[in-house]
Amino acid sequence: MEVKRPEWDEYFMSIAELVSSRSTCLRRKVGAVLVREKRILATGYNGVPSGIKHCTLETCLRSKQGVPSGKQQELCRGLHAEQNVIIQAALHGVSTRGATLYCTHKPCILCAKMIINAGIVRIVYQNHYPDPLADEMLQEAGIEMIPFSGESLLRK
Repeated sequence: MEVKRPEWDEYFMSIAELVSSRSTCLRRKVGAVLVREKRILATGYNGVPSGIKHCTLETCLRSKQGVPSGKQQELCRGLHAEQNVIIQAALHGVSTRGATLYCTHKPCILCAKMIINAGIVRIVYQNHYPDPLADEMLQEAGIEMIPFSGESLLRK
């Protein structure tokens, strides 16, 4: 009897979903996994920097001011999952060049610029994020963008 195993994209996207469960963001939980040659290099989720108090309804400026998604990101106390996965790789001396990023959400422009300079060559994402400039820059940089349409192992 042959055992059914998930395809690689399904496997790593399910891990990104699990990573997102560590998020401390009140608005959106995002997880990211950086992979090269079918090996996990680093993981990251969105939330405040290490050692900083987690956001609350009282400290989330974007929620208090009714700022829509994708706008005035500088008001957020947290880091994005994509930023954290790149930072974790750097902190531990792991090269990101040539890697694939699996992320529960499509990157914003801030993360897109970091992804480009980190040498990441492929992004597999599950949920749309409305940022046309990010799309334009990632395309111009030649980064392969793959919307994940498979079913999550975590939801089965």
